[in-house]
Amino acid sequence: MKVYILSYKAGTGGLPVCFLLTPFFWFVFRYNDAGRRCCACPYRCLTEKSLSMASIKVKFRPSAVAGREGKIYYQIIHDRKVRQIVSDYKVFSSEWDEKRSVVAVGVADGRRALILAIREHIRCDLERLNKINRRLDASGLPYTADSVVDEFNRYVCEYTLFNYMEMIIAGMRQNGRFRTSETYTAALMSFKKFLGESNRKECLYCGGEIMLDSITTELMEAYEAWQKNRGNSMNTVSFYIRILRAVYNRAVDDGIIENEKPFRRVYTGIDKTVKRALPLQHIRKIKSLDLSLMPALDYARDMFMMSFYFRGMSFVDMAFLRKTDLRNGSIVYRRRKTGQQLNIKWTAEMQTILDKYPENKSGSSRKPGAYAKNR
Repeated sequence: MKVYILSYKAGTGGLPVCFLLTPFFWFVFRYNDAGRRCCACPYRCLTEKSLSMASIKVKFRPSAVAGREGKIYYQIIHDRKVRQIVSDYKVFSSEWDEKRSVVAVGVADGRRALILAIREHIRCDLERLNKINRRLDASGLPYTADSVVDEFNRYVCEYTLFNYMEMIIAGMRQNGRFRTSETYTAALMSFKKFLGESNRKECLYCGGEIMLDSITTELMEAYEAWQKNRGNSMNTVSFYIRILRAVYNRAVDDGIIENEKPFRRVYTGIDKTVKRALPLQHIRKIKSLDLSLMPALDYARDMFMMSFYFRGMSFVDMAFLRKTDLRNGSIVYRRRKTGQQLNIKWTAEMQTILDKYPENKSGSSRKPGAYAKNR
């Protein structure tokens, strides 16, 4: 990188002086009246170490007790300040390659799966540290080795999938999106159960959690297969995976992770389902049942029949109906889920059921049935 700074310096007879900044020296050039450079004087100003990013290395600290595992830690050096991040990864001295600064894997070692998992965790940690290092350097602001350590610790605490999803769910509830928050909670619980039953290596040293940047194609394929083995339909499988994809894409938009497209090999479509409707004769049997000795069942049957007469109105929409929704011989209401306005004609069957129950004195003094009769 070369930066030229043009200025006028006292003692040069008003001739322009150009400063050339390089990573190691200031070169001062003085120009004559003809505009030609006539001399240059170097001045050492900056060292390579102060201009470079922090140095990050993987280190091993053997145990003070013979035959015990030692610990892996990360050494961060910046501006001659040394800081350490001690990991939870433990290996024996024989499993550490000092020359290459890596954990060695034995061919017939019974700890092979564990060592491979540790190596994968170290790789992910180094990627996070280097990403933090590059971001701090690109900001153009001064930073220290402590800044790198603090950012890393904040990242691993805040940006697990579970913490991030719970933050999104809390925001949805705060904004009144309760139904959506429930679907996100269901997807989160499903994925937690999958991780708990499958003993994934990604969660080995994360307290059962998983980092956002550890969501991979392989992991999503395993989650899809796990759901299929439990007998979930393809729409259910797709439902949960689409929610995880939405969370992942939000993390990408927030600049937390880079998009590695981990959902490209799993099913996220919507299958057409077979319509499952009760035959009309079954509806008639339910309507004609004598449940006078079982008031609770009688009431439940009436609510079912009202939903049927209301063209399959959901229970939540029925619960929020008001007397004022009955206008000009029709029920006019908006669906709680979609906000769509619907208009349903008031019928004699609806009136028969309504007449079985005492008038609700809340709100309007006239009950909907009487209003319908008078119309």
